[in-house]
Amino acid sequence: MTGTSRGRTSLAADGEAVWRAALAAIEPWRLVRDAVVREGDVVRIRGREFDLAARERVFVLSFGKAAAAMAEALADVLDERLTAGLAVVPGPVAAPSGRFEILEASHPVPDARSVEAGRRALDLASRAGERDLLFVCISGGGSSLLALPAEGIALDKKRRLTEDLLRAGATVRELNIVRKHLSAVKGGRLAKAAFPAEVVTLAISDVVGDDLGTIASGPAHWDGSTFAEARAILECYGLWDSASALVRARIEEGQRGLVEETLKEGDPVFARVHSFLVADNMTALRGARREAERRGYEAIFLSSTDSGEARRVAAGYTAFLAELACTARVLPRPLCLLAGGELTVTVTGKGRGGRNTEFALAALAEMEKAGPAGIDWLILSMGTDGVDGPTDAAGAWIEAATAGRARALGLDPAAYLAENDSYEFFRRTGNLIVTGPTGTNVMDLRVFLVRGA
Repeated sequence: MTGTSRGRTSLAADGEAVWRAALAAIEPWRLVRDAVVREGDVVRIRGREFDLAARERVFVLSFGKAAAAMAEALADVLDERLTAGLAVVPGPVAAPSGRFEILEASHPVPDARSVEAGRRALDLASRAGERDLLFVCISGGGSSLLALPAEGIALDKKRRLTEDLLRAGATVRELNIVRKHLSAVKGGRLAKAAFPAEVVTLAISDVVGDDLGTIASGPAHWDGSTFAEARAILECYGLWDSASALVRARIEEGQRGLVEETLKEGDPVFARVHSFLVADNMTALRGARREAERRGYEAIFLSSTDSGEARRVAAGYTAFLAELACTARVLPRPLCLLAGGELTVTVTGKGRGGRNTEFALAALAEMEKAGPAGIDWLILSMGTDGVDGPTDAAGAWIEAATAGRARALGLDPAAYLAENDSYEFFRRTGNLIVTGPTGTNVMDLRVFLVRGA
């Protein structure tokens, strides 16, 4: 995504600069250091004060895609007051400091390491007493990385159910409602294990609406969902009858009150819990806007709560861009439209791809139909975690020339869409965005650049 055109920076170069600025704005080490300030024995977080001198011990438990960086930042702040720490991460950590223990676990589907991490997390939380302080750092991916099935639920059955829900196009919220009701650590149960210690949660949101009960399935937050809702979700996606007998039995017993519900609002446990959101999708969008404005664009936020099927959302955005074409030709400055959220894909084909490459491919097909004349345009969609489905790409970008390049290669966008094979399509056209894992996650970023030709 580089180059120039007729003396102007190319849209591709501008688009890359914008998404890189968005990622820089959500770097987790800096986010925590900006939010958590220590002066002597007093730690201040968004106007709240925590006196380290009044604590016997201070623990850190961090899990998710940003776990290592968040834990390192807190270790820097706490310094000599850190008693012990544990970070659960999705892959190897470069140059660990050794100030806390690091465990690797699996994402997006839990494995035996995830179960061990769940046990270790509960053990650490249980060590904390009334005069202790436990910092809990939560980021995207935490649900899978910290996965301790409830008693009687086998990991392989929970894995299969997770995979089936993902494949069926369930939203993160729906997936996490089911997970919480099959877990020994989610739905506030981690906070319960730590009680009566004081718990301070720092969260980077990877969910639409920034609900703390949904981020990583809310291990330290009250849960408003029920066993009945978990069952309704499985029935909605046609997965109730195929779920294991033990899963169905637990949910049915929960509906009858024979199994304890997740912790609810007002539970005494949460009087000792303080939660702070340190970043969300808007944090990335604001970083993108600053860079776009620096490059001379009129930057406008469209949404930070996109949801729904990727190809349907793409059709809506491309129709809007087509209508905007006449106005864009006469504007004094080019436009940068910014959006975020998290889409879904119902997989029916046998190809490879993710929600962002599928969005871009659907948008390309729609822009070919709309054919807005007299403007240059670019559309990109990417996961801020650097991962788009089961691929090594973060997403993809398209421009007017992409369709011509595809035709020259004999590629039909509609045929590749039918097979959910968006990754292969953009691999062949050269339009993939590949960042590698970014070590953070605030859902997805979409950038639309429009200017007169």
